[in-house]
Amino acid sequence: MSRLAPLLLVAGLLAAWEIACRALQVPGYFLPTPSAVAMALAENLPTLAAAAGRTLWTAVLALAIASVVAVGLAVVTALSPLLDKAIRPLASVVQVTPVVAIAPLLLIWAGLDHPGRALVTLAVLVAFFPIFSGAVAGLRSADPDLERLFRLYGASRWQTVRRLRLPASVPFLLEGHKVGAGLALIGAVVAEFAAGSGKVQGLAWQMLDAGNKLQTDRMIAALVVLGVMGVALHAALEALERAGLRWWRGR
Repeated sequence: MSRLAPLLLVAGLLAAWEIACRALQVPGYFLPTPSAVAMALAENLPTLAAAAGRTLWTAVLALAIASVVAVGLAVVTALSPLLDKAIRPLASVVQVTPVVAIAPLLLIWAGLDHPGRALVTLAVLVAFFPIFSGAVAGLRSADPDLERLFRLYGASRWQTVRRLRLPASVPFLLEGHKVGAGLALIGAVVAEFAAGSGKVQGLAWQMLDAGNKLQTDRMIAALVVLGVMGVALHAALEALERAGLRWWRGR
């Protein structure tokens, strides 16, 4: 019954939405009924699926780049306290800078003919900090007694990071990537909105195009596809996290 509860709640809300729109005769361009949204979703599914694939590819590529850069910088900060003091303030600046504020600048730098580069860069900036923060916290979570043991045996700083700190940081890295993946998807969509270009045929462009034509049902259908894609990405990363933690505990 606990598994059915969310489905029953959603079904009840959709039924109330449908009844209210029909009873109050709400215009379809203002708020379409769920049945109208379902029809729009069925009619535009190939187009929306292709757009979702482009948005997802941007988010996944940005996540991969952010992961390499963030983990690499975290390892550098673990090796050098001086670089740690230099890098962390800059990372914090990246975190608090609104992506919409720098989107026009990055679009100019990337070239108006290549908006995809700006989209990936913006999504990387959004996904970077949680991965970097998780990696830094994980690298600092190693057992101090084991660190003293490594020093006692004459291990270098790199050997300590590679053989002790990095393995200890696995749970933090997994959590940071899970958060970063969701933010990369959000960053990709926000960047597409900021680009506002027909050359970027992602889900955000589908929403903009539908909004300009007052096709509210298609806008909501695109939102449904985006929500499903976000849930699927989150579920995949949770499964990866469980597998990674099982491996980590086994080690």
